[in-house]
Amino acid sequence: VQLQASGGGLVQAGGSLRLSCAASGGTFSSYAMGWFRQAPGKEREFVARIRRSADSIYYADSVKGRFTISRDNAKNTVYLQMNSLKPEDTAVYYCAADTSVIFSVTPSRYDYWGQGTQVTVSS
Repeated sequence: VQLQASGGGLVQAGGSLRLSCAASGGTFSSYAMGWFRQAPGKEREFVARIRRSADSIYYADSVKGRFTISRDNAKNTVYLQMNSLKPEDTAVYYCAADTSVIFSVTPSRYDYWGQGTQVTVSS
């Protein structure tokens, strides 16, 4: 499975970005998908997760109410709409696929990873 993340960039605080992650080489609709981020000098942290059929969505407290994860199984793509961005949201954002049905926010439990896309929020 290959994951290709895109949509990052430089935005001012309060602005918005929409990240996309396109999957290929696997059965996208059978995977739960997650977004993670990693700031310089920090560990990779969970951002959001969406189940295979999008019937269950979970967010980190730090992004709840500002970020929205969604997926289009027909396009093999997962999205992360980020609104009201803050400087502390600056990080490399990664999408990841989890082939397990067991809920997890731990990076090591995810099986496939995209290459990451940089998001920089200026104050």
